[in-house]
Amino acid sequence: MSAVAAVGAGRMGRGIAIAFAYAGHDIDLIDLKVRDDSTWARLREDALTEIRASLVDLAELEVMPADAVDRIAARVHLVRAEAAPAALAKSEVVFEGVPETLAAKGEAFAQLSSHCPAQTILASTTSTILVADLIPLVIHPERLINAHWLNPAFVIPLVELSAHAGTSQLVIDRLRTLLEGIGKVPVLCGPAPGYIVPRLQALIMNEAARMVEEGVATPADIDKATRYGLGLRFAALGVVEFIDFGGNDILYYASKYLAANLSRERYTAPEIVERHMRENKNGLRAGQGFYDYSGRDLATYRKDVMARTLGMLRHAGLLRAPK
Repeated sequence: MSAVAAVGAGRMGRGIAIAFAYAGHDIDLIDLKVRDDSTWARLREDALTEIRASLVDLAELEVMPADAVDRIAARVHLVRAEAAPAALAKSEVVFEGVPETLAAKGEAFAQLSSHCPAQTILASTTSTILVADLIPLVIHPERLINAHWLNPAFVIPLVELSAHAGTSQLVIDRLRTLLEGIGKVPVLCGPAPGYIVPRLQALIMNEAARMVEEGVATPADIDKATRYGLGLRFAALGVVEFIDFGGNDILYYASKYLAANLSRERYTAPEIVERHMRENKNGLRAGQGFYDYSGRDLATYRKDVMARTLGMLRHAGLLRAPK
């Protein structure tokens, strides 16, 4: 196992610590801010209490046995600022989770660059700052990468990795392997604002709020539509896979109608949708879309999609027997 540390003892650091401890890793949860004894004692107690409470919740929800709580909690080691250099010196992977300002990041990465070995992977968990903007803060930036976890970090499988042009492929591969080893699902995206999930969900959330504002539907009905329609389908099929499954042509015509009747700015289709329409790369029915379906057993694939969807219905308690 790699020697792992999380820097910043706030909500994200605590969640990452639980994720690794649950998977059998010892992990140092490091506070870089120098504090007096009483302030440090309060922070330490607050962090350990939250970590233990989260584990108790998992046990009460029958995710794990109750007698595992103490064993897992004991793998998280709170480290005071004065002891941070020694903890960082033995680390192989460090997740930085300090406040979302370049000033705070700069102070943190100055310490990481000073105390971590040159080969230590430095993974920022920032959700707002591009990895390329962090390069000047780091010595040996080839080991720098963003690793965007979704809260709660110990529950949601996805971790979005964002590398800059100079990030070592070995760093990407090592971090991906480490995350997969604790049950996470890493994906790689370029250094663009919003990663993948925040960029998609911001559009959906804004449109939902807009529908409430316009009186189109109540918040409750929008949430029902999301949970039992949109969300259920996208949990069974990825967004791009869904385009191919339903047909790029359907998206093309729907986009034209919505652009003409709601907002051209929000609903005009990107050029790739237009191009696929011209080239008849309209998805499953055409044998080619965003994915290539040539040589694929389409009947088996459709059955698999049905099984995934039925699994979500079963999970939601909506799968009913025939009468």
